[in-house]
Amino acid sequence: MGAVLAAVLGASLAGCSSTGGKRAEERAKAAEAGRPAVSTPRWTFAMVTHAGDGDTFWDIVQKGAKEAAAKDNINFVYSHDDQAQQQAQFVQNAIDQKVDGLIVSLAKPDALKDVIGKAVKAGIPVVTVNSGSAQSAEYGALTHIGQDEGIAGEAVGAELTKRGKRKAVCVLHEQGNVGHEQRCAGAKKAFGGSMENLYVEGTNMPSVQAALQAKLQADPSVDAIVTLGAPFAATALKAKDAAGSKAEVDTFDLNEAVARDLKSGALGFAVDQQPYLQGYEAVDLLWLNRYNADVLGGGRPVLTGPQIVSGAEAAQLEKYIKRGTR
Repeated sequence: MGAVLAAVLGASLAGCSSTGGKRAEERAKAAEAGRPAVSTPRWTFAMVTHAGDGDTFWDIVQKGAKEAAAKDNINFVYSHDDQAQQQAQFVQNAIDQKVDGLIVSLAKPDALKDVIGKAVKAGIPVVTVNSGSAQSAEYGALTHIGQDEGIAGEAVGAELTKRGKRKAVCVLHEQGNVGHEQRCAGAKKAFGGSMENLYVEGTNMPSVQAALQAKLQADPSVDAIVTLGAPFAATALKAKDAAGSKAEVDTFDLNEAVARDLKSGALGFAVDQQPYLQGYEAVDLLWLNRYNADVLGGGRPVLTGPQIVSGAEAAQLEKYIKRGTR
């Protein structure tokens, strides 16, 4: 009897494995060819973010979202603005167009609370990404996908302490961004040394460099600089060199320049929050919710980071960074 049961179970599992593997392969081939891998209706999902023009981080988020949309037969519409009032207007436009799902970043959550409430009241499922994990559930979103900014900051503070740093500067390039404030606060909380914030005008790189250079010249005891976005790491390196400083430069987020500088040792480490995953999972979760009423997270954010990336890890991730998915 035991032998018969084992044989039946083995055949059953083999059949399931074979069928599941074949279906997964078919879905992968369809996605690669840009064809939907599902037969659900062509729903429209809108993503509205606080990205400024030319922000490469959000290019990666979009790439993930678009690839999930192609797989899930979704009409994907993207809009962005670094001004919260305009972002709120884009959300209102999506509501007026009766989209089937909405993805929103909440860098400045107070300005978006009312309009997100309108979307939820209209029956539009909402997923928040990247910023606003603390407000997501309160505003009625299904879930939040991204890293917990406070936890990410604490990871930075712990890493700086591990590296023996004693005095750090956290460079905030977008005033009013609650996520940025949380990162620096978390880093300060977990850091064994002292840390102060330096507010700069992120839309003006020469101004960013000048402000940081002046800070380093005025205080040679600074031995660590933390930037909150990959493009600012290169500017911090220029400021460090111009000031004759020995400070280590570390950053949030990855791009090709960051990967190269990690490998060469010009940068100490980076914090990866996997932006491709934020876009991909946001679209996929909305599709799952429309199709099957699924919700992820159990009332808590779905975390995509933080991951500390040093030179060795950067070398392993380089091919993915070059293709624009990390």
